[in-house]
Amino acid sequence: MEIPDQQRSSRATVETPSGDAHELVLLRRTAERDREAFESLYRAYHHRLARFLTRMTRRPDLAEEIINDTMWIVWQHAGDFRGSSRVSTWVMGIAYRRALKAFRRASVQLVSVEQEALDVEASGDVSAEAERSQCHEIVAQALAELPLEQRLVIELTYFLGHSCAEIAEIVDCPVNTVKTRMFHARRKLRLRLPELSGGAPL
Repeated sequence: MEIPDQQRSSRATVETPSGDAHELVLLRRTAERDREAFESLYRAYHHRLARFLTRMTRRPDLAEEIINDTMWIVWQHAGDFRGSSRVSTWVMGIAYRRALKAFRRASVQLVSVEQEALDVEASGDVSAEAERSQCHEIVAQALAELPLEQRLVIELTYFLGHSCAEIAEIVDCPVNTVKTRMFHARRKLRLRLPELSGGAPL
């Protein structure tokens, strides 16, 4: 029997889960020891975790170690997730706590502004791509100059899509503290970005 367009659209909506719903399905299957589901979850989170943890550590090797620790905990404790937050909030919270433990274990101090260096690739090609690269470098430098706590708030909000309440859960601090860090980070970026770009629009 032919399905009317309206019904077909409604059915397609039901059968195509959102990203959050899909991750929840994968997590529940992981709790049942479905390795294929876990591998899909691992692939879905590897890039996000790598970006977040590299921002924290400035050490890709340590970030990769923390990713593996984090996903091992996800594999072991997937059944403990009770749905009180998004799956991404739960996973990022695990990663944050594992990162803090890794710092202590490796005697690594949280990166200060003085310790940070930008990885800027030299390029003699003056082109649109070069301009985009320069813009990226300017933003990266401005972010690198922020204190770690403020930089992570920007990262979690604008690059990973978390709300203030979710960030507070991830880093285990009051929501008002997150909002204060966001306020100061935005203010510093508004002042610093024009200086770094020489007044040119980004």
